[in-house]
Amino acid sequence: MRIATYNINDVRKRLDPLRAWLDVTAPDVVCLQELKCTEAEFPFDAVRELGYEALVHGQKTWNGVAILGKGIAPIEIRRCLPGETDDRQARYLEAAVQGLVIASLYMPNGNPQPGPKFDYKLDWFKRFNRHAASLLASGHPVVLAGDYNVVPTDADIYAIRSFKDNALLQPGPRAAYQELLDAGWVDALRRQFPTTPAYTFWSYLRNRWPRDAGMRIDHLLLSPAVSRRTLQAGVDRAVRGLAGSSDHAPAWVELK
Repeated sequence: MRIATYNINDVRKRLDPLRAWLDVTAPDVVCLQELKCTEAEFPFDAVRELGYEALVHGQKTWNGVAILGKGIAPIEIRRCLPGETDDRQARYLEAAVQGLVIASLYMPNGNPQPGPKFDYKLDWFKRFNRHAASLLASGHPVVLAGDYNVVPTDADIYAIRSFKDNALLQPGPRAAYQELLDAGWVDALRRQFPTTPAYTFWSYLRNRWPRDAGMRIDHLLLSPAVSRRTLQAGVDRAVRGLAGSSDHAPAWVELK
């Protein structure tokens, strides 16, 4: 069983790269982020033609997350974090798929920092970690997949000099991410590539894709029950090089 996460950066504009990727890799579950469309605008028919049923939590122009099930419709559990009564940003979706609890999440970017956007990032992260703790305590097999907008360590970015003030590398978000690992969540890509970079994002700016000037900000965190079933994990880097592609590449984990 293969579970993938992909910040698609506007799903309606990226159907060709999405189709090319799914035709080759055919993951069983796909978590998408940054849809940039409402649920009513989501291309359900096009996705269904690719063999997938979609559960969508969208937002006009910005954000938006989805979970696609190959030949099976994900069963919605929740579409926001607990305590988000006043938060209208579509950043979290959780569903049951083939015996697993799977979440697709799009963490706030937080730039510029310091400021209200960074404060929102830290608050969202705090609420996310509280919910992650409750999921871990449940004992259910869970995968938390998405764009965390956090570079966990300096080894996860091509260079840090130009990013010393960037919200993705600040001590607060990094500590919040490490808190998840300390609690028992397993970083699938870090375990697969303990000493080599596994970049998932290359900016469109400054020729960063051809120079492989990337960073790792898309993560799959596995509960212990899922971690024990892991066969391998990886990044489908070639997708980033397709015409009209997102600035992210899909990351995935394969389970027994």
